[in-house]
Amino acid sequence: MDSKILLENGTNELEILEFTLAGFSYGINVAKVREIIPYQPITPVPNSHPSIEGIFMPRDTMITAIDLKNCLGRGESEQQDGMYIITNFNKLDIAFHVDNVLGIHRFSWRDIIKPGATISTTEDSVATGIVKKNDKLIIIIDFEKIVADINPETGLKVSEINELGPRNRSEVPILIAEDSALLNKLIVDSLRASGYVNLIHTENGQKAYDIIQDCKTRGTLKEHVGVIITDIEMPEMDGHRLTRLVKEDSATANIPIIIFSSLVNEEMKRKGEALGADAQLSKPEIGNLVRTVDELVEKFHL
Repeated sequence: MDSKILLENGTNELEILEFTLAGFSYGINVAKVREIIPYQPITPVPNSHPSIEGIFMPRDTMITAIDLKNCLGRGESEQQDGMYIITNFNKLDIAFHVDNVLGIHRFSWRDIIKPGATISTTEDSVATGIVKKNDKLIIIIDFEKIVADINPETGLKVSEINELGPRNRSEVPILIAEDSALLNKLIVDSLRASGYVNLIHTENGQKAYDIIQDCKTRGTLKEHVGVIITDIEMPEMDGHRLTRLVKEDSATANIPIIIFSSLVNEEMKRKGEALGADAQLSKPEIGNLVRTVDELVEKFHL
């Protein structure tokens, strides 16, 4: 599937693929979608997770099929019916079984509403955002969390930090923009365990940019923003927009930026490079994130 997302880099736009399960509307960022195909027979895998339907091999690539209705507590999908949304994120190819696909809608990240605590607890939520389209609410699903819940090995491998060995303490200030409370905490904990103690963490690109602008006004950029780590998908302002704003401003252009996202594939890497990102890493690679921070700190601050 060819995505037209972010036709102009850093515009703070995204495209959402709307699909249905049990009559309800849900969404996925088009940047994660490879293709959409009708249901096709799959091979069950013995002793697998209850939400895993099995495996199949379109175009000679083995893909795991997940019953999304089962994951969301909406029952189980009908065999021989529905559609598969084949995705790619965190370097994984996975098919999600849904009832129907309705179409693609373009939004600004400012249109995305972060789910409140009344919907679910932050760490348990599988909804990353809610958006309104023609008086209908579309719930954007956290597919990374669904996959990590099925197989924790696909999530951040915090154990990689222990493999880095003894670390010296560093006061270089690092600003983090990550909307997932759980991943935000894991990144912060991993950096602290790696010796980086001067950390500011925010929940989206807009809040990070507000801090940058405030420091710029006060003349304290060097004291508070030495390296920026940003996700791509975030409400209010995404990581590509944040990167563009930072790199287009002569006062902040020399601050190194690391894009740390499940969306880092070849297409997204080209977009990040065009915006001036200094490094781009896929989210499971927490050990490589620390190594990249080390390299940029040595290059820009030592």
